Amino acid sequence: MLKELLQNKKRLFFIGLALLGLILVRAFEDNLFYDPFLSFFKTDYQNKPLPDLNCYLLFGNLFLRYAVNTFFSLIIILLLFNERNLMIFSGYLFLVLFVVLVIVFFGLLHFSEEPDYLILFYIRRFLIQPLFLVLFIPAFYYQQISR
Repeated sequence: MLKELLQNKKRLFFIGLALLGLILVRAFEDNLFYDPFLSFFKTDYQNKPLPDLNCYLLFGNLFLRYAVNTFFSLIIILLLFNERNLMIFSGYLFLVLFVVLVIVFFGLLHFSEEPDYLILFYIRRFLIQPLFLVLFIPAFYYQQISR
């Protein structure tokens, strides 16, 4: 698989573009997305109350950012493994994981008297960063070489 990928310069170029897209989303996150937790978690947040937030706007922006990251991640998965079924499976995984994480995230925000900030931080991290891509690539690669 790696030899085939290295021989195909066009695929490498598009993987690079998709990675650049992920980097740009991260680089311009302050300008592109509403997220009061960006600045909150950069400070000493353990002794502070949660920031004022608009839950609908936050949900919409989390969804948009997750969708953009998922789009670039699916492109990378398709180009790396050259299997459409694997990309479709990954898309379903991304969708299910988004639903579960959003329910837990907003459930903690609304139904918890004193939400654990560390849990909120990590759930939000999975929603706004392409961490699932980092988990899926080695798993799919291992699956492919073990066949």
